[in-house]
Amino acid sequence: MTKQRLPEKGARPKDKKGRDHKDVPKDDKTTIHTQREAERQKEDEEFTPVIVKRTDEALRHPDDILEKAIREGLAQQNRAFMSLFLSSMAGGLILGFTAMSVAVVETQMLLLDPVITTRLATAFVYPLGFVICIMSGTQLFTEHTATAVYPFLDRRGSLKKLLRLWLVVIVGNLLGALVSSIFLISAEEVINAKPGYIEIGEHLVNFGIVPLFFSAILAGWLMALGTWLVLATTPTLSQMASIYIVTFIIGLGGLHHSIAGSVEMFTAYLISDVFSLLQVFGFVGVTILGNLVGGSIFVALLNYGHIRETQKTHDEE
Repeated sequence: MTKQRLPEKGARPKDKKGRDHKDVPKDDKTTIHTQREAERQKEDEEFTPVIVKRTDEALRHPDDILEKAIREGLAQQNRAFMSLFLSSMAGGLILGFTAMSVAVVETQMLLLDPVITTRLATAFVYPLGFVICIMSGTQLFTEHTATAVYPFLDRRGSLKKLLRLWLVVIVGNLLGALVSSIFLISAEEVINAKPGYIEIGEHLVNFGIVPLFFSAILAGWLMALGTWLVLATTPTLSQMASIYIVTFIIGLGGLHHSIAGSVEMFTAYLISDVFSLLQVFGFVGVTILGNLVGGSIFVALLNYGHIRETQKTHDEE
């Protein structure tokens, strides 16, 4: 049995060729003496940059969030028409799952008739379609009521591109909402939520223009805040929680979201003769306008204004 000479205390470990470990090429597999050395080398090469990046992203300053929002808005404004349209249509389709979830719960709760419990139960499932929609990266109009405005306010994007983005996303969302409604009706024998669709439809149309408009402002405000929170957090469960919280509040308050409400309104119209086309178009038009005001004024203008003013103050100091 041969004895192997141990390295002197304080000496760097040598490989089989007598080279210092630090001088060994990374692709030289013969230089690793122990399993722990191999693990440590792998950690140095792979894990350290990731940890630094995550630490940097965990605490985002408002300046960084605004810059990220501006870049996101520019990216969507410059996106090809068909790409933006298909993504928007997918977003409208996905929100059909919100309409379905709420209608199923509403149908079951109608048998019990507890008003408070019904509101809480429907608010609990209302966010599901939104979480899927936003986390899947599809485009939703209420995301862009604020995000698309930031580049315009910062003079990096034009009004023409802003309006184009809004128009394409709205049309795509509404078309997706209509197709989703047709799917839900076609599967009604399985879902069994017709009473829920009708009940939701009555909730959507039994308000005057003024309360409906202000309800839509609040919903648009919350959705734009949700988008801001998503930009402010890392791509983990915290983003899902941000989406869930703001949409839960929308559901709890019975507020009106233009796209999710459109799926519900289209489904109620197609499944029952209680509703008219005038009611459908009236609801869609008022809620789109209200969501737009809520997101662009109460989130985009306020966020951009206070952050830029803070930056000016710091520059003067």
